[in-house]
Amino acid sequence: MGRRALVGWVALVRRLAWLVLIATLLSSAALLLYTTKTIGITADTKDLLSEELDHLRYDVDMDAAFPGNVRNLSVVVEGPSPEAAEQAAESLAAKLATHRDRFTSVFFAPADPYFRRNGLLYLERESLESMSDRLAEAQPILALLAEDPSLRGLATVLEMAVEQADAEIAGGLARVLQRLAETVERVADGEPALFSWRSALDDAPPGDSERRAFIQLKPVLEFDSLAPVAPAQRVIAREAEALGLSAERGYRIRVLGASVLLQDELRSVREGIGFVGLLSFVLVLTLLSFGLGSWRLVLAALVTLIAGLVWTGAFAAAAIGSLNLISVAFAVLFIGLSVDFGIHYCLRYREARAEGEEHGEALAAAAAGVGPALTLSAITAAIGFLSFLPTAYRGVSELGLISGAGMIIALFANLTVLPAMLTLLPGGKTKPRRGGTAFAAPLQGFIERRARHILIGAGALALAGLVALPLAHFDDDPFNLRDPDSPSMQDLLALIDDPRVQPYDAELLLPSLSDATAMAARLEALPEVKAARSLLDFVPDEQDDKLAIVDDMNLFLGPLFFGGVEAAPPDAAERLAAVERIESLAGAAEDDLAAPGEALATALARLERGAASLERLEQALMSGFPRLIDQLGDSLGAGPVALEDLPAPLARRYLAEDGQARLQIIPSEDLRDRAARHRFVDAVLAVTPKVIGTPVSVTAGGRAVRQAFQEAGLYAFGAILLLLLLLLRSLRETALILAPLLLAALLTGAATVLLSQPFNFANVIVLPLLLGLGVAFGIQIVLRARLEGSARLLETSTPRAVAFSALTTIGSFCSLSLSSHPGTASMGFLLTVAISLTLLCTLLVLPALLSLAGPGRLERKGSHPLPDPPPSRGRED
Repeated sequence: MGRRALVGWVALVRRLAWLVLIATLLSSAALLLYTTKTIGITADTKDLLSEELDHLRYDVDMDAAFPGNVRNLSVVVEGPSPEAAEQAAESLAAKLATHRDRFTSVFFAPADPYFRRNGLLYLERESLESMSDRLAEAQPILALLAEDPSLRGLATVLEMAVEQADAEIAGGLARVLQRLAETVERVADGEPALFSWRSALDDAPPGDSERRAFIQLKPVLEFDSLAPVAPAQRVIAREAEALGLSAERGYRIRVLGASVLLQDELRSVREGIGFVGLLSFVLVLTLLSFGLGSWRLVLAALVTLIAGLVWTGAFAAAAIGSLNLISVAFAVLFIGLSVDFGIHYCLRYREARAEGEEHGEALAAAAAGVGPALTLSAITAAIGFLSFLPTAYRGVSELGLISGAGMIIALFANLTVLPAMLTLLPGGKTKPRRGGTAFAAPLQGFIERRARHILIGAGALALAGLVALPLAHFDDDPFNLRDPDSPSMQDLLALIDDPRVQPYDAELLLPSLSDATAMAARLEALPEVKAARSLLDFVPDEQDDKLAIVDDMNLFLGPLFFGGVEAAPPDAAERLAAVERIESLAGAAEDDLAAPGEALATALARLERGAASLERLEQALMSGFPRLIDQLGDSLGAGPVALEDLPAPLARRYLAEDGQARLQIIPSEDLRDRAARHRFVDAVLAVTPKVIGTPVSVTAGGRAVRQAFQEAGLYAFGAILLLLLLLLRSLRETALILAPLLLAALLTGAATVLLSQPFNFANVIVLPLLLGLGVAFGIQIVLRARLEGSARLLETSTPRAVAFSALTTIGSFCSLSLSSHPGTASMGFLLTVAISLTLLCTLLVLPALLSLAGPGRLERKGSHPLPDPPPSRGRED
């Protein structure tokens, strides 16, 4: 009944071929227009998982309590010195704050009056005492430079310091001379340079982190655009350029934030897919031309493929709306399986034509010969895809829904559009040729002679795969899926070690500050937690002791701010004389000062002595000093601080209007390491299950994916097994279909270990595709063996169709591995490996199994629910 229905349908299509083609073209055009206007794409990895997962529900609660923390950006200003970076960031923040149409909030903490006044209270008491001692020693120098902040004043100060240097201060003075030498060296080389007076008072030179300043922004995003952050980025770049914050002057502006990462991710995916799609089309077309051997068959198969892909895309737009990084791969899956159906139909049609049958008879013979197998393949593949629907992995769940529907669409298209195209295209006589290749007969003989050896080898590989399978793992870190060459990832990787850049922090929403304090104590007791920070942690501790130290500092630094009139700037001759004085005293330095003094004298000797060069040197050495004095003056006004004194922009990040408190949890280990990340997540979740943040989302997401595939695998395998048993009514043939698939799955898992290519959020689609194609290949081979009543199949068109179907799918996937996007590339690479292994198992292991089963055990059964067509006149196509 099934075959008769298929033959009758194809006969109707043949009679209405023009109507079918017109309907196909019109519907495809209309649905393509609908799809392009409706469908969207998102690169947010949160969209890959079900919203019902605990950590995502807690994420929603956190976003509702602290909307100001959502989709923020950090603008990082890097400068030639800490003072330069800070001053540039303050100027840039002031400029950006005027663009209220682009930024709803702009906060630069060092410029806030609260932090300018109370910054010293945030130092450790021992550090503040040490700073006080150093400033007391440097007070005479600071007083002289405050009156004359020029090369002239610097020369006077250095002469006094060298003359009075003793063993106690020689070490500090040597460091200052060395840093002066390094700054002069850069000026002489024409490089950006600014001497840091703040670091001159410290024991260590400024590191990269000290030369950075962070501005916190909340941009207005354009969600109807594929680049929602781009307008804000353009404003930042334009204002930075207007302020002269260029690389030539030693500045660099970076923009960090999840929104920027997602924007660059979308750009990377789009750019990669364009090239990959073109290459995939060329490879598929080439392989189809070689496999089908007729432009008529190739054109018919391509039109069918494109129509089915458009229809499936329209279904995706209607059913899903916005595709994620996984479901966007439905097109690749559809191409792989739809081409498989088309190749089988075309080669069986060609086989019938080669045997002398007319066009109508050949269409009917193809429908009767491969139609039941295609139907069964489509149903089993759809079951495999739809088995992901009840899982928590929404990325593959949506992919399963689209691809499951796509299998039915592909079956319909290949039994409707393809016969119509073959009817309308001009056809001629088909040259008789064998269904296989020149290697078919020798390969068939080899398999028959070595069947047992092949199966022993397959068994050994299966055992090896079982041993390696426990070593396969899932890489749950989404940063490994992002393009490392994208600007946002380069910026993040460059700053990842800065303590202010914390992409792996966790957080927790609590009813009140007192609850946050109690929970912080519990979490900080864990060795995996470095600190748990609430708003209360921003109220300085040991205030009485620290304020006493600040009062002492006021006694000896106060005169700096109430001194005499600042000296007039020196002229060119005075600057030249000052440089010569510095060069002379540096060259004459002795003992511990000899080496740095010589370095300074050498650098000054290389310096041009023109007025412009000397002015640049003065700017490089002295421009940061007035800012240091201003900041010292502000910080000496520190007073007692209470919770209500904290700046509102800071308070809003940790305390909601309804009293709920946010607790920031900082890990003690580097969570880029997978094992450390899992330890941290397990430890904090053992204390409270409501912890959220990147480490929790990626770890819980990875576990949800593993559970999803375990569940879907059981659902799919059970449903497919039951379906095959019901339709084939043969346990032996069901086992023959599934055995190569299971072997290919084992080998694919082992390959991820041997090739150091772990599963990830992108390449896990290899498993449903492996299931769909593996079952389809097995069904085609086993049902052809049943139809022929023989295991000698390699000289028929079926193995050839399987081979070229797999090769076209490999061609499609192989091109993905060339994408610049790591997730897409890993998907293409692993899919290529998986389909290659599936093809090898289908065309080598399965024929060996059939050979040992014996022709008598595969004889055709009249009781089969899909009765066979009349015997064909041969196997030649």
